[in-house]
Amino acid sequence: MKYRTVIMYMEIGCFVICVCGWILVCSTMPTEYWTFSEVASIVLTTSNYFSNLWKDCISDSTGVSDCKGFPSMLALQMYIHLCRALIITSIILGFFGAILALVGMKCTKIGGTEIINARVTFAAGMNYLVSGLCSMFAFSWYGSKVVAEFKNPNYKAQKFELGAGLFIGWGGSTLLICGGLVYSIFAGMEGCRSSPENTDVPVYTTYRAPPSYTSSSAKRTYSLPPSSIPGRESRKSRASSRISGRTYSTDPYV
Repeated sequence: MKYRTVIMYMEIGCFVICVCGWILVCSTMPTEYWTFSEVASIVLTTSNYFSNLWKDCISDSTGVSDCKGFPSMLALQMYIHLCRALIITSIILGFFGAILALVGMKCTKIGGTEIINARVTFAAGMNYLVSGLCSMFAFSWYGSKVVAEFKNPNYKAQKFELGAGLFIGWGGSTLLICGGLVYSIFAGMEGCRSSPENTDVPVYTTYRAPPSYTSSSAKRTYSLPPSSIPGRESRKSRASSRISGRTYSTDPYV
């Protein structure tokens, strides 16, 4: 199997992995179970509290649930704002990474030469890599806050636990990081080569004209034929010189 075919299949696999990771990260935005808490009451009903970056929800054992958005944006803690910004940045970078990957992959043949396609694919890999790092940092930061509040004995408010949305986000971020890293390594090795023998551009040699002589009076240039070039003699001149160089002796008896 040729090296180009191996790279093509590798790009297709990384593209599928990155798109799956991007979809998982996008699915965490409407997911309400980032954190949850279960509170039992004296009655035979149990209340479940869960929330995400945008709203708080509550449901009971009868199946009735109600959600309420955060009343004030400025009253929220700073880490929630930063997590929102990082998740949205991750989604945008993943979207542009998919477009660049479709343009630069070898199987699509949309871009230009092989070296240009490799550089476009490298840019797509970097987009995916930064997208995965942003989302991973956001989910990890949010999860660390939940764990710190849960283990803090002085925290008197209601304590929450890690929800399904965080685990889905960690899985999607891991896929983005792995796919973007492989993209960047292989496409970077192919796209950053600048030597002529590694590119598809042909190398042309310079043409050397035959020697010429210029007369000082007319200032014209005359190209001498190959026979008149110094160091070269034609066969006729050599033969004539041999004939002229011979001496004949006369016989006195004739």
